[in-house]
Amino acid sequence: MFRPLSIFIGTRYTRAKRRNRFVSFISMTSMIGLALGVLAMIVVLSVMNGFQREMSSRILGMVPHATIVGVKPIDDWQPVAAAALKNPEVTAAVPFTEMEGMLSYKGAMQPIQISGIDPAQEGKVSIVAQHIVQGKLEDLKPGEFGVVVGEITARRFRLNVGDKITLIVPEVSTAPGGITPRMQRLNVVGVFKVGAELDGSMALIHMADAAQMQHWQPNQVQSVRLAVKDLYAAPKVSNDIATGLGAAYTADDWTHTQGSLFSAMKMEKTMIGLLLLMIVAVAAFNIIATLIMVVNDKGADIAILRTIGATPRQIMAIFMVQGTVIGIVGTLIGGVLGVIAALNVSELVGWLERVTGQHIFSSDVYFVSNLPSELQGGDVLLICSAGFILSFLATVYPAWRAAKIEPAHALRYS
Repeated sequence: MFRPLSIFIGTRYTRAKRRNRFVSFISMTSMIGLALGVLAMIVVLSVMNGFQREMSSRILGMVPHATIVGVKPIDDWQPVAAAALKNPEVTAAVPFTEMEGMLSYKGAMQPIQISGIDPAQEGKVSIVAQHIVQGKLEDLKPGEFGVVVGEITARRFRLNVGDKITLIVPEVSTAPGGITPRMQRLNVVGVFKVGAELDGSMALIHMADAAQMQHWQPNQVQSVRLAVKDLYAAPKVSNDIATGLGAAYTADDWTHTQGSLFSAMKMEKTMIGLLLLMIVAVAAFNIIATLIMVVNDKGADIAILRTIGATPRQIMAIFMVQGTVIGIVGTLIGGVLGVIAALNVSELVGWLERVTGQHIFSSDVYFVSNLPSELQGGDVLLICSAGFILSFLATVYPAWRAAKIEPAHALRYS
């Protein structure tokens, strides 16, 4: 089988046992370092993808993807929901009212965001029903002023189902200050736990009770909550729907309330990826030292090749092939091991917790009590490509030096 001279000799140098075993050892450490760097990047970025997925599913499973808000209270929300469902991106539309206030219990207070919902339809747009740890969501009944609070709120106030808590909301009045507090006694009928900060900042009541607290009619709501297929399309989808409904409606979406959190997570992933890329770069540029020592070791061979007609370009290609082979092998080994580790890191951490009896991610401290991992093909391709490119660039200078060797000078001192 025909092979170009540079590829034949370059691969032969890679396979051959060198007289200088130190050069061989440096070459092997460069390959191992490159493999470890690629492995670390794949595993760490997969774990960060897993955490981002968990936070997205929990937070965006609780907060509205988008809402169509009425300038005035909406008397009949169903036509608005029907108009929204005509958009192919919308999967569900339910009534929704939102208020802000303070919870008070035995002298302790905390701010709270109150969501007025229809318990029968909330499951279409929210995961809260799957995360009720005490009571039932169906226990929210109109006129009874029941409330479902988050686990952090319940733990802070030491609440249980059946306890009573006071909600304080601001109310516009004719008083000199313009706003007076209104207090409403609520009955705790449930506790939810989604494993996010929302456990301490959100509570749910029936939409009819929310309407009564706002001095509206029982069937009036503030907005229609939407669930969409593509979260990142939510701003455009909601704006299109609100525009179609007319000036009496405006649009809101999750990017206004949670966008900064997800932007921060995206930036964090990018910065950690760049830092880990430095490890790959250090390992790749160790190839420079390896090839320089190989060039010095093979000075006589280079001189002989030049005297029998090899061109400087062919000499340069020989050593570029040798360094590139080291880089490719190291990157492929690291890529394969990284994929295997990323797919099994959750099970490995679980096994370590069972063996040691210690919880690495305690649910009392962390919102996510396990080590999630989500392997993305795009990340693996990007990391391996970076390893290949850095390995190739590391071969250019030593190969250029080899091409500049004068045959007479090399043979004189060989």
